[in-house]
Amino acid sequence: MIALAVTSTSTESAQQAIGYPTLFLLVLVGALLPVIPTGALVSSAAVVAFHQTAPFAMALVFVTASLAAFLGDAALYWLGRRGLRSRGGSRWLEAIRSRAPEERLAQAQGKLADHGVTVLVLSRLVPAGRIPVMLACLLAGWPLRRFARGNLPACLAWAATYQLIGVLGGSLFPEPWEGVVAAVALTVLVSAAPMVWRRARGTRPA
Repeated sequence: MIALAVTSTSTESAQQAIGYPTLFLLVLVGALLPVIPTGALVSSAAVVAFHQTAPFAMALVFVTASLAAFLGDAALYWLGRRGLRSRGGSRWLEAIRSRAPEERLAQAQGKLADHGVTVLVLSRLVPAGRIPVMLACLLAGWPLRRFARGNLPACLAWAATYQLIGVLGGSLFPEPWEGVVAAVALTVLVSAAPMVWRRARGTRPA
């Protein structure tokens, strides 16, 4: 029994030593290059932490994910501001523009003008909502400090939301891998629902 407990503890320590830096790096890169499903990564990490006996595992996932998302967003915003100030623009600014369709950008600008920081907080919880609002903040001339103040609670809420999805998935199944599959499926469903709703409204007969 003691040997099994020691082995289990050693395995969990090894997983943490590899897992948290990996989670941090992937979420950070995913914030800069929005092609990585960072929400699913956080949910999966939460499932694994839910099944661990190590203290503060869930808290570490939350801190790691929210910090990486915050730093990644701040870096992307800083790069976008540099692109606005330069005569030739920048590939980072063009990348942001390419992921913010004109209709979504116009909506984001209107909501930002009406509600300010609240829209920035909500944008991270809405699939594909982060980039249009970030571009709206750039075009509105928000300094990095103002953006960062609004983005901090946004990243905290985002990490907490996807961690909760992971906990729900992990609590339904006894094996971590089953919980990971459930959490990823639930994350994909949550991410796809707004897009399906918009398309359904767009194709509704007049």
